[in-house]
Amino acid sequence: MNVKTLCLGFLTTREATGYEIKKEFEEGFFSHFIEASYGSIYPALNQLATQGLVTVREEEQAGKPDKKVYAVTDAGRDVLGKWLSVVPARDKYKSEFLFEMFLQQYLAPHHVVTAVETQLAHLRTDLDNIRMCREKCVDPAMMAGGPDFVLGYGESVLTAAVSYLEGKLVELGVPQAPRAAAE
Repeated sequence: MNVKTLCLGFLTTREATGYEIKKEFEEGFFSHFIEASYGSIYPALNQLATQGLVTVREEEQAGKPDKKVYAVTDAGRDVLGKWLSVVPARDKYKSEFLFEMFLQQYLAPHHVVTAVETQLAHLRTDLDNIRMCREKCVDPAMMAGGPDFVLGYGESVLTAAVSYLEGKLVELGVPQAPRAAAE
């Protein structure tokens, strides 16, 4: 997947500046797809505008340079469908945590426990974020189909990882606190 496709896809959700797109790719819903830098986003947006796939309008800002706001065109929506009609590449998963766990025989047992507990806390936070997103982040009219699929997939993968790590903590002899009934 290239950055032009990612930008075009994001712009189907709302108009945005390059800065807003970058923030969404870093911290928002789109942060789970691929990484993109300012150095790749702005050239992609310029190419999309040149091709007539997005429009650009400038908005004045007090004491700052004008900002460019991008919006997808009908032609952009049509092209996006074509660009997405390929089998995606295999997902790439990199994890420092898994690297440490692979070589855990070189670690003190308390470090292994700490690393697992920390990873578990991160996964639970991610699960909470998915649940919050289901409730607040995505327009309910947009939830059917794609967003619901992505959130459900993420929730399933994270739930399985949490279950696995909870089991590993039991194997390591760490007493488990009872989880809240809401979970």
